[in-house]
Amino acid sequence: MSTQRPQPEHVQTVGILGTGVIGGAWALHFLRMGKDVLVWDSAPGAEQRLRDKAAEKWPLLEQLGLREGADLRRLQFADSLENFCQSVDIIQESTPEDLAQKQALFAQLDALTPAHVVISSSTSGLLMTDIQKDCANPGRTVVCHPFNPPYMIPFCEVVGGEQSDDDAVDWAAAFFQYNGKQVARMQRELPGFIGNRLQDAIWREALHMVDNGECSVADIDKAISYGPGLRWAIMGPCANMALCGGEGGMQRMLDHFGPSLKEPWTRLEAPELTDTLYRDMIDGFNASTGGRSMAQLAEELDDCLIRIQQVLREYRETHGIER
Repeated sequence: MSTQRPQPEHVQTVGILGTGVIGGAWALHFLRMGKDVLVWDSAPGAEQRLRDKAAEKWPLLEQLGLREGADLRRLQFADSLENFCQSVDIIQESTPEDLAQKQALFAQLDALTPAHVVISSSTSGLLMTDIQKDCANPGRTVVCHPFNPPYMIPFCEVVGGEQSDDDAVDWAAAFFQYNGKQVARMQRELPGFIGNRLQDAIWREALHMVDNGECSVADIDKAISYGPGLRWAIMGPCANMALCGGEGGMQRMLDHFGPSLKEPWTRLEAPELTDTLYRDMIDGFNASTGGRSMAQLAEELDDCLIRIQQVLREYRETHGIER
């Protein structure tokens, strides 16, 4: 193996550490991407379970689309942790969410793995600053938090810890982007990262509503799956809010609806809409649109909403699902 970090698009062998729900799904994702996948998991029966799962899910991966070279035969298991660490271009760790365990594991990986190899964790809530604290070479340690299952959901969040090198985080973001992910490259750590914090805000508000007898669980799910959830599948909450401003976009929306942040529409307290936040939201939205007009965005949203609802209606009618 090269002693220098390969370009993200030239990575040949991906190391998967842990074959549970997340780790096993990562292995399938990289097999689909046409990579050699080397796995380490010392649990009894881990290899057979993963091979069985890969064979079971392969038709689904074929439906998703296989990259050139994708082949179940490229799934291999290492005979030792030492050989595993010496034979991969990147490690994706997916072990239980136990901080002390991850700290010890990362220190061990750091000692066994060539210094150029990025070591990435699938943690959904632990901070890399804490995980990397016992590493002699923490600069190449990062978080890549996927959404389950990684072979199906094309999103992940990449962020480093206080001792992570920016070039390692940038490399990891580029690697996952090249390999089929829409990547959120975070500027700094935040407990729960992006997606889980947004999900948890809705979840907590839902619990308040049920606890206060304000609505049913079914109505909460209906409100999202038939309401903003359809729109969020096409454009995120920021772009959808900007569309409320019509041709004026984000600026008009903030000018018009900014005062409503003081209304008791959620039990979360809204931040002050300062000049800085106002400008950051407008600039960030404008940068994300790729120069498309509000009219073009609205047309895209309408077109996709029709297609999504047609697919959902057909599926539910075929399977006798009433919602």
